[in-house]
Amino acid sequence: MRRQRLLALLLVLATVLAGCSVPSFGGSDHPATPAGEDAVGWEDGYWYDDPVRVTTEDGLNETEREAVVARTMARVEQIRQREFEETVPVSVISRAEYRNRSRGNGSGGGPPADPWNDQVWEALLLIGEDSGSSEELDDTLSTTVQGYYSPSQDEIVIVSPTETPQIDRRTLSHELVHALQDQHFGLNGSAETQDTQLSRQGVTEGEANYVRIFYERRCGDQWECIALPDRTSESGDAGDGNGSAAQEPSYNEGLFTVLYQPYVTGPAFVHAIRDEGGWDAVDALHDDFPDSTEQVLHPEKYPDEKPVAVSVSDRSTDAWNRFDHDPVGDTVGEASIYATVYHNGQTEGDRYSYESEASEGWAGDLVVPYRNGSGGYGYVWETRWDTEEDAREFADAYRGALVEEHDASQPRANVYVVPEGDQFADAFRVVRSGKTVRIVNGPTVDDLSEIHPTEA
Repeated sequence: MRRQRLLALLLVLATVLAGCSVPSFGGSDHPATPAGEDAVGWEDGYWYDDPVRVTTEDGLNETEREAVVARTMARVEQIRQREFEETVPVSVISRAEYRNRSRGNGSGGGPPADPWNDQVWEALLLIGEDSGSSEELDDTLSTTVQGYYSPSQDEIVIVSPTETPQIDRRTLSHELVHALQDQHFGLNGSAETQDTQLSRQGVTEGEANYVRIFYERRCGDQWECIALPDRTSESGDAGDGNGSAAQEPSYNEGLFTVLYQPYVTGPAFVHAIRDEGGWDAVDALHDDFPDSTEQVLHPEKYPDEKPVAVSVSDRSTDAWNRFDHDPVGDTVGEASIYATVYHNGQTEGDRYSYESEASEGWAGDLVVPYRNGSGGYGYVWETRWDTEEDAREFADAYRGALVEEHDASQPRANVYVVPEGDQFADAFRVVRSGKTVRIVNGPTVDDLSEIHPTEA
């Protein structure tokens, strides 16, 4: 998937990789046709450096689209030094059609509620009680997705940024990398936790963006490339890039920061691996994914620094129960905690740096949601840190978020109450003990002891 603000974020990614060596793509001394049936850098009659005769302003007809896809496949092959096993079908749809498909083709009702996951995102102070996590995820993706590859259908769908169906070469090259990954390694695996899902995507999305960056560096200077479409008319855009006031985004920015992490930090992780062992080492990542976003954010910690396994004992009264859910809790990880810190005013700087004192030093965590019989919800979130100072920094930041961003009062030590009218109107207990920080949440202060009483 490609997200919005692509022009600005391309600059971020290019800056991250400013010191990267450009792979050797070879010269133009290839034969007119491959010596055998096929060759790396040649697809369906096109070499990677061949011109294509197309007109982009009025969209691409079927013949033009086939030519653009074939040449882009050849270019992805040439950069990645891997051969596509079969041609990948590509279709183009409008933003409205994508929203319709993602919401069940107009069946209505929206995505099903997920109160278990709601508590995970509430713990992060990113999605409040005034909207569900399923709804927020659906709204964010339907606004920001620019294309996707479907492993089950073996096809790419491009979401056109204009009324006239157009293909963004960046989106196409990115999604073709996913098709190449699927053909060679498979993309149907699943991750158990939010953090491991993001860390796996640090490889798959990171590699796709890594290849795309090298692709873009060749455009204009060494490769003839189709023109980029105008995206300024898309809803939710961050302004025109010329200093005018930015529109208020039409999606949850904190959620987006979590979802976008693999695309921003993944390329640098993949580069670090390739720099050590070439493309063979990148291939090996698909059999040995990072164990955490911490490893993606800090490549030197891969593969040896494993997350600590965190468990939370169930000490709730009969009035409160855990969900019948496997697993019982979720691990959110360093990247998601960074988004909490950033979007709750506890760190400054570049939103896409994914670096803050309060999120670094993460060692492990577990969020366990609870519910009672009268529609109340809560959770216990236990985090572990490398040092006591790391734990103190996170606890201070979380307390600061409650008090400074959500006007929480503090009726007694370590207990905070966010007032009615705020999206996180609840009671919180935040306690640090050594390298552990435990956060307990419930509707009222009395509920905190019902959900997870303090240790004697």
